[in-house]
Amino acid sequence: MAIDYSKRSSGGGDQPPPPPSQPGSPVSLSKVTLTKSSPSVSLTKSGGAGGKLHVNLNWNARPAQAEQPKGFLKRIAAAAQSSAIDLDLGCLFELADGRKGVIQALGNQFGSLDNPPYIFLDGDDRSGTNTGGENLFVNLAHAKDLRRILVFACIYEGASAFDQAAGVVTLTPASGAPIEVRLDETAGKSRMCAIALIDNSGGELTVRREVRYIDGAQDALDRAYGWGMDWTPGRK
Repeated sequence: MAIDYSKRSSGGGDQPPPPPSQPGSPVSLSKVTLTKSSPSVSLTKSGGAGGKLHVNLNWNARPAQAEQPKGFLKRIAAAAQSSAIDLDLGCLFELADGRKGVIQALGNQFGSLDNPPYIFLDGDDRSGTNTGGENLFVNLAHAKDLRRILVFACIYEGASAFDQAAGVVTLTPASGAPIEVRLDETAGKSRMCAIALIDNSGGELTVRREVRYIDGAQDALDRAYGWGMDWTPGRK
């Protein structure tokens, strides 16, 4: 079951050129792929810590079947395949002032780019057939107001595991190299995946590959990363 976030009650034109690199450490403009052996990259050091960060999720909505059954079984299989894989992109966020929340299609929590939390989800691709996939934007002009952002994807319907979807997330800063994270680990039956953690520590923004599959929904993701929010069941 999908999980929605319920807030706690309380008492009360042209892109600028990248900065000059250090001798012997040129800024690469080619795609950076984060892996187990090379899991993180500094947006600050690579010149991508300003402007708008574009986070895109794309996947294979209708993976090919290895072997097609015949007759009655073929009709059953065809009916099952009519439901395309629907992945949802979202994130948990924590602001510098301690406020926390979630950005996701569930509950229409699409956020805002110009106001807190300075994160915006531009829609919900229910079919996966949109070549643009799902897109999340982070306004890094307000980087000082952001403490951490955990980008995640969950299976809403159409697949029993991430292995069937061949998902890939690309984080494209306003300047500097695009950063790719492939959901290529064996997922088992997990329907939730923590993809990447954007962390602001000491004024340095870093992106760290997670690709950590979680048994459960958003509340389980919260517990795994110690976000500490309250959750209630919900639907799109």
